[in-house]
Amino acid sequence: MKNIIIGVIVVAILGAIYWLGFKGKSEETTTNIEIKVQEGEFKVHVTATGELQAKRSEKIRGPKGMQAARIYNTTIADIIPEGTLVEVGDYVARLDRSELDGKIKDISGEIEKKEAQLTQATIDTAITLRGVRDQLVNLQFNMKEKDLEVEQSKYESPAVIRRVELDLERIKRDYVQQETNYKLKQQQAVAKVQEILSSLEQTQRRLTQMMELSQQFTISAPKPGMVIYERSWQGKKGPGSRISPWDPIVAQLPDLSSMISKTFVNEVDINKISTDQDVILQVDAFPDKSFKGKVIDVANIGEQMRKFDAKVFEVIIELTETDTILRPAMTTSNKIVTKTYDKVLFLPLEAIQNDSLTYVFKKNENGQLIKQEVVTGAFNDNQIIIKYGVKKGEMVSLSVPDNKDDLKITPLPEADKVAYAKEQKELEQRIKEQAVKAAELKAKREKESGGKLSKTSGGGGGNVIIID
Repeated sequence: MKNIIIGVIVVAILGAIYWLGFKGKSEETTTNIEIKVQEGEFKVHVTATGELQAKRSEKIRGPKGMQAARIYNTTIADIIPEGTLVEVGDYVARLDRSELDGKIKDISGEIEKKEAQLTQATIDTAITLRGVRDQLVNLQFNMKEKDLEVEQSKYESPAVIRRVELDLERIKRDYVQQETNYKLKQQQAVAKVQEILSSLEQTQRRLTQMMELSQQFTISAPKPGMVIYERSWQGKKGPGSRISPWDPIVAQLPDLSSMISKTFVNEVDINKISTDQDVILQVDAFPDKSFKGKVIDVANIGEQMRKFDAKVFEVIIELTETDTILRPAMTTSNKIVTKTYDKVLFLPLEAIQNDSLTYVFKKNENGQLIKQEVVTGAFNDNQIIIKYGVKKGEMVSLSVPDNKDDLKITPLPEADKVAYAKEQKELEQRIKEQAVKAAELKAKREKESGGKLSKTSGGGGGNVIIID
């Protein structure tokens, strides 16, 4: 008997637990989240991720004379941490001097060699000219001797006199030739020494330039600011990165008082973007803050980039307000406002249901949920415009009720049907008018081109009609 009583109690407890659990679950599934139809300003926007950059910045460049020195590549051996605040003349980076030091060593060797050549040329010149001078002195003595012989031979026979005179003329001729030779040797020696001196001076200038270039391999800040590493297609430049005369920028000092966000918009949405559109920016690092901006530039040509399936177009957004917390390279979420509607009805996207018709679950005058047919308009990331089917302040369910299959579609009110039909008729009329204009424009172009319209001009394809 005791066991029976215990069993009954256990069954009762289990039943109660099951009943309570089922009831709680049932209440949870049947709980509806409701929201009022709102009226007001509605903004349609395109969202794109961007990166903050300074609109203006001072470039910190490598040495200017690298190409003249025939140094076409070098690496950054050391650079201060990104984000460091510097003053004018402060150390920023140091480039690898290995190739430059090798060239300086080679040039120094050339200078020593040319100095030795100059010394040797000076000695050779002195020896050569001394020999020629000695020959001139000997010829002078010979001429004096022949003069005496001519003087003494006047008492000799004419033949002897003639022979002595001829010897004197030969010695004089030899002297003149040797004197000319001496002058030429002098000019030759001066030219040779001058050539070596000129080459030596040129090499010394090259060494001076190399030494000055070596000093420029230690890079200093040209103005005060915050150092931001330069970016290339290979990524950020840092220790080990290569620079060249054609890409000499090591880092930059951005002007943080004027910031832009560089972003890329998908080719599907780019036709909605134009300059001067308002933008709301949020920085990922500070999600609680938002900033205002404007589109200042839209690229005309798309490009294929990594991480994007389709082509994208570069869009530049300028911040119209700034903050000291903003830094280059921060990631931004940019909401570009492409169109603003005044005084329209709208609901969250979650409220819209689609079957063969578009409808919402709305409460009627008796407080019961019904399937109400609606006509929607433009939408953004969170909300959608309701053109017909509901009124301001009506309650709409965001969740799907359990008895959704039992509810029948309530069609649009008669007044909404009439207004919607009128709108569609006006839309069709605008489409026809634009089609006529497009046909007239096409005919005009064909006439101007002699009936041969280039495929690239758009004459071979259809005409795009855009209705807002």
